[in-house]
Amino acid sequence: MIHNPKARIVSQKMIFPGCCLLTISSPEISRTAKPGQFIQVRILPLLDSTLRRPFSIHRVDREKGELSLLYRVVGRGTALLSMEKEDNFLDVIGPLGNGFNIPEGKKKLAIAAGGIGIAPLFFLLQELALNDNKDYVIYTLLGARTGEELILADEIASLTESFSGGVRIATDDGTVGHRGPVTELLEEVLANRLVEMVYACGPHDFLRVSAAMLEKHGVAGQFSVEERMACGIGACYSCVCKTNRNKGEQPVYKRVCIDGPVFYANEVAF
Repeated sequence: MIHNPKARIVSQKMIFPGCCLLTISSPEISRTAKPGQFIQVRILPLLDSTLRRPFSIHRVDREKGELSLLYRVVGRGTALLSMEKEDNFLDVIGPLGNGFNIPEGKKKLAIAAGGIGIAPLFFLLQELALNDNKDYVIYTLLGARTGEELILADEIASLTESFSGGVRIATDDGTVGHRGPVTELLEEVLANRLVEMVYACGPHDFLRVSAAMLEKHGVAGQFSVEERMACGIGACYSCVCKTNRNKGEQPVYKRVCIDGPVFYANEVAF
């Protein structure tokens, strides 16, 4: 069920310059949200304030009725959102979209995040940890441009300590962990046949390269895809992405807001 509450801001803090963690009180949404889903936030006083901005649900505290959004400040809308203060209220809609699922019997997983792509994947890790799935093997692969831009690595390591597999880090400049893109760590995991399913989120090129790797190694994946979005409920068709059909058939365009944002890796036409 989709809810449209006035959500009180519990806290807002800067993780590093240009990256914020916003926590809001919304018992209705936090009670039913699933990893991979998102909410739409109306940001005032934008001229286009009738159009909301989409944000992945980063984490949920169902007992407190709170959820958090992890986002980068990349334009006027997110700049205004970053200035919102504790106890202010936001007009939000959610939870929206289709989330991740874990197929029965698949217990060897990789979680691969490029930069801010950790936002929806943290919620997935949180749910797996809360359900005490100690028999899962989870390789968590985190990528960032620099060590300074590495997001919540210590918290993620603590969250996943009950799983075997561990956390590996890649930075473009080599200041922390492996020097190079996080896809190089993913290739290593895939080449050694360590996982049965990959969950990923990040920039378009990161997902494109990851999808090609999965196809090469015959491993399934679920990707959280980003597109520009207006209504968030499937009415405006502004967020379509091209998806694959059988060979020789015309591709199909699907709406990220209701068919996604999570798609199987072999479904998206990169």
